[in-house]
Amino acid sequence: MSVADKMRELLTGAFAPTKLEIINDSASHAGHSGDDGSGESHFTIVIESAAFDGVARLQRQRMVNAALGDIPGQRVHALALKVSAPGENV
Repeated sequence: MSVADKMRELLTGAFAPTKLEIINDSASHAGHSGDDGSGESHFTIVIESAAFDGVARLQRQRMVNAALGDIPGQRVHALALKVSAPGENV
């Protein structure tokens, strides 16, 4: 299973998102620090879920990182997060 597919599975199970985009940014970072040659080292995640309603931005990011387990820092070098509740503009 690809890293993107695993992240999708984990985030869907944890947050039942109303919106989920997992964007592989690895090609833009080829040859840079953290590029392991796998083509799955840098990602942007855009996620919207009612689970984030009333939760501060930093706590939302911590929730996403916790749901992803060892993926950030072990299998993925860089992860940009855009986390929102339904109806918010990010």
